[in-house]
Amino acid sequence: MKKIGLLVIVGVGVWLTACQNMLEEVPMDFVSRNNYYRNEADAQGALNGAYSSVGKEFYGIDNFILSELHSDLVLGRGSQAPISNMDQLLDQQNIGRTANHWFRLYESINRANAVLANVPSITDISESASTRILAEAHFLRALAYFELVRGWGAVPIKTSESTDLSDLESPRRPENEVYDLIIADAEAAEIGLLPAVGQETGQASQSAAKMLLAHVYLTIGDWQAAAAKAEEVITNGQYTLVAVQEPDDFYDIFASNTSSEDIMSVHHSDVSQSEITNFLHMGNNLPYNYSSTGFFAWLPNANSMIGEEWDDDDLRKPFNLYTEIQNAAGQWVPLPATTPVLFKKFITDNSGLRTYSVPVYRYAETLLFYAEAACRAENGPSALALERLNMIRRRAYGYNPDVASPVDYPSGMQEDDFIDAIMQERAYEFLIERRRWWDLKRIGKAKEAFAAIGKTLIDERLLYPIPENEINNNPAIGQENQNPGY
Repeated sequence: MKKIGLLVIVGVGVWLTACQNMLEEVPMDFVSRNNYYRNEADAQGALNGAYSSVGKEFYGIDNFILSELHSDLVLGRGSQAPISNMDQLLDQQNIGRTANHWFRLYESINRANAVLANVPSITDISESASTRILAEAHFLRALAYFELVRGWGAVPIKTSESTDLSDLESPRRPENEVYDLIIADAEAAEIGLLPAVGQETGQASQSAAKMLLAHVYLTIGDWQAAAAKAEEVITNGQYTLVAVQEPDDFYDIFASNTSSEDIMSVHHSDVSQSEITNFLHMGNNLPYNYSSTGFFAWLPNANSMIGEEWDDDDLRKPFNLYTEIQNAAGQWVPLPATTPVLFKKFITDNSGLRTYSVPVYRYAETLLFYAEAACRAENGPSALALERLNMIRRRAYGYNPDVASPVDYPSGMQEDDFIDAIMQERAYEFLIERRRWWDLKRIGKAKEAFAAIGKTLIDERLLYPIPENEINNNPAIGQENQNPGY
């Protein structure tokens, strides 16, 4: 028997493994790249593989951990505690988490590239199916590159499938080039995606592409384009805010695949359950974590705006946080004094299942995207921008979003005050939805937010480190190309 090396290409990154005592027989009938892409079913199967890189959660739990624990609202425990120490570099274990995230994103890109390279040559496929599948691949590539450029800054751009070691060499490209690719891909996706996907919101639609474009334009400061894309989603009439009268009504956004504000989300099921609850609850915390052992790793930062500053009448507060659990007798008792409050948005059901949807984009964000972008474009809030901000605020207090209420923000706000109000509503609305850190970075207020809670944010923490394996295996990237501090 001879030793055979197994090469696994993941985007730009590469893993090399070897195994011994492999059988020498060569199968005479097998699926390869050369004979796979034959018909519509093959094309859809390849696209499904690209989608699989997105779930569970959203590019995996490591992305959630890194996004949430970099914010000023969440504190890490155990091995994740160093992420919350923003005055220090990441330790080796959490550097490993950033590397896992990098390789997963490039895996998604490589799979999307494979679809884009091979599907056009298939003849046994309808034109409409080919157009849709290619558009979805463009969307998935854009989505992954958006995560990469925000996390690492300049990154390698790969637009062709990597199949062997000769494909690994790729230098870091400037951020503006990465954004150019993201916009081009998202625009191509917007043209070819389905206008509506019904309850199948795990699939990208035209509205999802418009939301991605609005998000990108906000990030790079193209205010008019961001407002225009958000407006297109608002006026197409497909989505409405979920009605809320009491805190638990917010679960209708996440616990159902038929949510009226679900534009795109990662769907979970009995056989593919979410992992988020493992990090929110203290073991079998009844009634929020039935029959499920939690790692209890994320804590609300009581010194931040989600502490005493958060109005108790805001229904999002008791929906997102809890201070009591049930004991064995079913009585409600306070959480331990050492951890008096925990996160509650994501819970298990009465059977212990974690099958809720995790949003990628939802309608509430469309309204806030528009309000922010329009305010920036016009150097102050218009009546329409104010109204759309107030729709989110009214819903949070149980009022009809479309009718003026006692909690409305007033007219006459200056631009900076209005943007601060939007950031506050975003913090409350999207708590534990991977938004806060990226919001602080894109508006340039990350250091200010951490200073407000008595913490220091060093410049080196604004970007993740390039993985060591990437530096070792990509000839176009050396240690001199590493992000500062690492």
